Amino acid sequence: MAFIEIEHVSKTFDIKSSAVEALKDINLSIEKGEIFGVIGLSGAGKSTLVRCLNRLETPTSGKVIIGGENILELSGEALRKKRQSIGMIFQHFNLLMQRNVIDNVCFPMEIAGISKKEARIKAMEYLRTVDLAEKAYAYPVQLSGGQKQRVAIARVLASNPQIILCDEATSALDPQTTRTILELLKHINKEFGITIVVITHEMRVIEEICDRVAVLDHGRLEELGTVHEVFSNPKTNAAKRLILTKQSEQIEEQIIKGD
Repeated sequence: MAFIEIEHVSKTFDIKSSAVEALKDINLSIEKGEIFGVIGLSGAGKSTLVRCLNRLETPTSGKVIIGGENILELSGEALRKKRQSIGMIFQHFNLLMQRNVIDNVCFPMEIAGISKKEARIKAMEYLRTVDLAEKAYAYPVQLSGGQKQRVAIARVLASNPQIILCDEATSALDPQTTRTILELLKHINKEFGITIVVITHEMRVIEEICDRVAVLDHGRLEELGTVHEVFSNPKTNAAKRLILTKQSEQIEEQIIKGD
């Protein structure tokens, strides 16, 4: 069995007396230590899927098995403990603005009951990992977008996760900063063996960092394979649309640059 098994997962939302199917019978396997991508255009269901992986959303049906344990059967303390092993990085960083950098990183350790002294020692280690130790006593308002995301990554590492979920984690960043964050994630994957699931609408992110990719479209899994297989020889209209979108973006960038 793979480290993460998503079996026949569906999710329906009841909105204004009508049912909206966000996910439709999704089946995926993700290996331990893999960097796995989920890509799709707006409304594809990718963010709903990632929220099902840590039970921020509960699927209407199906199973989410992590490390041999169906997390949909967990509740109370068992669910809280499982969630601690699943870190999440968001598009807009979600830092505590009234806390400085080191206190932001200490926050999950405080919740876990780690002493303040030990938490600060560990926090500095994680800040060195993300190359931000010199900003330990700065506040989020004093940081660039890339620096804020590095703090968010250090904070996730502080919870000692087995899995990191990245929900459009680079969408608010410029291309150069995006590349540095992706390099950092690859380093963390290699250094700590953490399984990383990347949710994005950007093909360049998937191409840069992922081993395999799943293409979602209107809540359905349309295509699955290695990044090279899917993007060099797309078999579905959904994957072909993503490639066309990327080509259009590249043309626009060339026009803006005056090439």
